[in-house]
Amino acid sequence: MQRSRDEEFSAFMAARYSVLLRTATLLTGAEARAEDLVQEALLRTYRAWRRIGRLEAAESYTRTTMVRLLLKDRRRQWTGELPAGRLPETPQPGHEDAVATAVAVRARLLGLSPLHRAVLVLRFYLQLSEREIAAVLGCSPGTVKSRASRALAALREQGPLVSVRGGERGPHERLSGAAESERGRDDG
Repeated sequence: MQRSRDEEFSAFMAARYSVLLRTATLLTGAEARAEDLVQEALLRTYRAWRRIGRLEAAESYTRTTMVRLLLKDRRRQWTGELPAGRLPETPQPGHEDAVATAVAVRARLLGLSPLHRAVLVLRFYLQLSEREIAAVLGCSPGTVKSRASRALAALREQGPLVSVRGGERGPHERLSGAAESERGRDDG
């Protein structure tokens, strides 16, 4: 007795879904996108089941469909939501203050030249040594020191960073204090 289209397709899906999902994950780089890609490809495979003819050709057809859908999706450059594996943390009290301060610091950094901004980010955010920064920027450690000094002076000229919570020093002052303590260290 000949099996129905639904039975054949269900057997194919049960046997090959995990392999197709692994392939899609490698193609997309994200598990949620991979699942969407496999589901869309399987839907198209189901619609073409009679034309495919042989069960052995179904996997090849589905893989080809996945690749074509992926390329079509990339050409379209869809920028929709990206599902997360887990929900983000729930904001705690004081979270708004930290976010407002971070936004203010970023705005101040954007007021600097890209080179000065790079030196400060490399030095105080990534905590690279002056030698490491010099290697990244292709200059001498002395040049890194002078650029950091000028960048911190430019931040000071912009005036105090108004802290969300009264009495707390602004991040640019923390950077200035960090730079002063750096003068005592011998990086190179």
